[in-house]
Amino acid sequence: MAKKMITPGHDLLLRVNQAFLDHGYAGLSMVGLARECGFTQRALYYYFSNKEEAFRAGVAHRNEVAIAQALEAGKKIRESGGSALDIMATIIDLRYGETRRMLTFSPHTVELNAEAFRRCRDLMIESAIAFQAELEKLIIDFHYSKLLILTGRFTAAQIAQALADGGRAVNQALPPIAANDFSARYRQTCEMILYGCAATPTQI
Repeated sequence: MAKKMITPGHDLLLRVNQAFLDHGYAGLSMVGLARECGFTQRALYYYFSNKEEAFRAGVAHRNEVAIAQALEAGKKIRESGGSALDIMATIIDLRYGETRRMLTFSPHTVELNAEAFRRCRDLMIESAIAFQAELEKLIIDFHYSKLLILTGRFTAAQIAQALADGGRAVNQALPPIAANDFSARYRQTCEMILYGCAATPTQI
């Protein structure tokens, strides 16, 4: 019978994430991970059966926290009278920017990105679907609250997808964007999607 794992808490998952940022995936063993987390190796095995499981748990937790913090920050911007653009730019910046800025300062950015896509693609897709559903609800709410007037050309789901795609694209932009420029680029992308950047020529 397989050993039942104990669900790791927030603090442990933060330490797991930091350990991978500091040492990379290949450079970290379960012994090293336990040491970085302040655990014995035996104690760490109560939470994770191997290094990949710990890495996946860290990625899943980071996504969950980023989405929750982003939506909460957007709510506060709205309560303070912010525009649809203010709200959405804040949400996208926190959802995608915090992780990207954190990775920027790690010497293992390229490796960790590759390992995340290799080992956590299912988690990333699951997170993307959940986040885009939240954005869709916001877009619909913006319309009925008169923060945005949708033209009907695109559905709220399509707009939400474009906003999320735009946030991910900023993170992968070439040439790479400096860490202190991410917020402005997210806002620019949101403005282009929400308000458009060109008009269809009038048919004569």
